[in-house]
Amino acid sequence: MSKPTPVHATMNQFEVRDNQILIGGKDLDTLCAMLDKSVFYAYDKNVVKAQIDLFHQAIPKHIKLHYAIKANPYPPLVNAMKDWVEGFDVASQKEMLLAVQSGMPVKDISFAGPSKQESEIKAAICAGVTLHVESELELSRAIEFGDELGILPIIAFRVNPAFELKASGMKMGGGPKQFGIDEERLMEILPVLDYEKIQFRGFHIYWGSQNLKQEAIMDAHNKTFALAQRLIDLTPTSVETVNIGGGFGIPYFAGETRLDLKPIGENLHTLLGQYPALANIEVIIELGRFLVAEAGIYASKITDKKVSRGHTYLMTNGGLHHHLSNSGNFGQVIRKNYPVAIGNKMNSEANKESVTAVGPLCTPLDTLADKMMLTDPQIGDWLVIFQSGAYGPTASPQDFLGHPHVVEIVL
Repeated sequence: MSKPTPVHATMNQFEVRDNQILIGGKDLDTLCAMLDKSVFYAYDKNVVKAQIDLFHQAIPKHIKLHYAIKANPYPPLVNAMKDWVEGFDVASQKEMLLAVQSGMPVKDISFAGPSKQESEIKAAICAGVTLHVESELELSRAIEFGDELGILPIIAFRVNPAFELKASGMKMGGGPKQFGIDEERLMEILPVLDYEKIQFRGFHIYWGSQNLKQEAIMDAHNKTFALAQRLIDLTPTSVETVNIGGGFGIPYFAGETRLDLKPIGENLHTLLGQYPALANIEVIIELGRFLVAEAGIYASKITDKKVSRGHTYLMTNGGLHHHLSNSGNFGQVIRKNYPVAIGNKMNSEANKESVTAVGPLCTPLDTLADKMMLTDPQIGDWLVIFQSGAYGPTASPQDFLGHPHVVEIVL
């Protein structure tokens, strides 16, 4: 066999051997045989670990890294990450049970979400994880259930800051939001709260996600540290931890530039010097897609090829029911193509052809790649969508129109 060579352009996180992309050292045909499926997600643990190492190299050691499980809750992947990050953030009871059973210490598991049901609050109290309280009623329910159970609920307040993250893919703070308690209201609550009824941990200040502008993230960190200091000053008991959110993005589309962590880390180092109160408590950055998105691919087979009024369509056995975010229906205003390639012709010098790849669903929304130049696509080839390690199967309507569910593997 020929020596593995790096993949070109934005898809250089994986190796290629004999024109086929490798995931965890296995080519697509081998993965197909292992799974007995010709449409699947595959995740490379080494790529995840490299991304986590990149974070730790750039960000001050005082700051802990938590993984937001919602980005990819595939149990073997979560279990592998348990020893590489310092904590997990969960957004449902199911994710909480996954995190607890992974072996992550419960003191390093936090439960966020804007509309926690009573059963979820009780489950979190019983498990001993930190509840990120997002409303005053949620706080009173946690105290009430704690009294009933004879367990002090472990509480951190999720704060809706007055500022927004500039150039953010999704703004989750600033202005009216369903997330967290408005900072001005929380400043009224903190001085008068009965802290004997809870085990108070600290604050979670989250402002947005999928940002590729380090200047915007640094500006948000500056404002977050200032806000955290004001909250600490108003709190008549000790503060153990401040979660300063995440927001780190990864490049999906043409023209996007990879986030530079070095200035972000340098700015955080400066802030820890400026705010000694935060330098003496646990500071957390919580990341999801930044850690796992680039480690995954979605692979399907080209099952037909046809021309309609001069334009070539590739028909596949994959689709938006497996990969909603790639279809553009998971937050994009105008659909843009993820990086896509013919996975068994990665180093081929064959001619490229302008094609649109679609799935089997009876809707024009079921588009995997639109008017893309792909290398000599033929029936039986592998169509591979990169940057697919986050918000894949669990963020997709897998029962839509009754087609088979997708399988996953991590190597």
